[in-house]
Amino acid sequence: MIFLPMAPINHNFHIGPLQLADPTVMAPMAGITDSPFRRMIKKRGCGLVCSEMISASGLYHDSGKTFDMLRHTAAEKPFSVQIFGAKPDIMAKAAQLAQKAGADIIDINFGCAVKKIVKTGAGVGLMRDRQNAKAVIRAVRDAADIPLTIKIRSGWDSSGEDAVDIAKTAQACGVDAVAVHPRTAGQRFSGKADWRIIAAVVRTLSIPVIGNGDIRKPEDALKMMRETGCDAVMIGRAAIGNPWIFSQVHDLIAGRPYTEPDLEMRFSGIKEYVKDMIDCYGQTHACRLMRSRLGWLLKGLPEASRYREAITGITTPADAHAILADYQDRLSGLCRTTDSTNPITKSA
Repeated sequence: MIFLPMAPINHNFHIGPLQLADPTVMAPMAGITDSPFRRMIKKRGCGLVCSEMISASGLYHDSGKTFDMLRHTAAEKPFSVQIFGAKPDIMAKAAQLAQKAGADIIDINFGCAVKKIVKTGAGVGLMRDRQNAKAVIRAVRDAADIPLTIKIRSGWDSSGEDAVDIAKTAQACGVDAVAVHPRTAGQRFSGKADWRIIAAVVRTLSIPVIGNGDIRKPEDALKMMRETGCDAVMIGRAAIGNPWIFSQVHDLIAGRPYTEPDLEMRFSGIKEYVKDMIDCYGQTHACRLMRSRLGWLLKGLPEASRYREAITGITTPADAHAILADYQDRLSGLCRTTDSTNPITKSA
């Protein structure tokens, strides 16, 4: 299926001195945006990939598992590292360590609404302690020589005043860009994102603003940019099942039509992901992780539930390849019977 473009958007997206090829950013997501996932996304047109949310305290106290989260490859560049915490000195040290590990951008998490994070004053907890928020931003800005961003929510009520105030403080402290997810702390990921708050932050700042929230298909990204004036879009959950969304957004921004990935493109991407998982984690750990993760990439395909169930039992890479090959053959047969090269569009 071919989707027609809107008029092209003239765009020059940068974060500090760092010029980015595309105004698209992958949202940091715990347990998802690790190195193999970032590589897959980057190959499919994402302008900027980001680490999972990383504990500043873990870096400060030299946790091996936490340091492992900083690992990345040249294929992921430019690479943003998101840190969370509430103590300025610890956040500053974590930023230095992330920069030493090769981060191109440091991002401070002001948006996590998980209770155990918020009760420490971190995540969205920083948005109700303005004095400490300012101290954290200043400490990280002084510690890091690379671009600095923050990712915020609407705040603790729906007015958006928290977001505007924190964004103004961030700009005054030398932050290079602000990402806005316009849901309140209480909403977490429920309800509707209020894009009017993104627009309010855009009107307030002279630095780039990245819009996030309720981008489910490529057209939503352009709609957000036109309605809010944001400089770039951050995409999260929609990319889990459709890593091609970034190249699709790129096409629309350029004024070109986009297409859905055909069968060969989709399975080629999945096989690359399997290889990257094994390279990163080793066969045993990779297979445990892939029991759930490969199912993400089958979303929307006919008869996917049957194959997702089979994937939960894989113990070796050969198991994964055999299941994927069988499924691809099955879908190829469906293509022949429906006279289509793309069974995705036939699965509604």
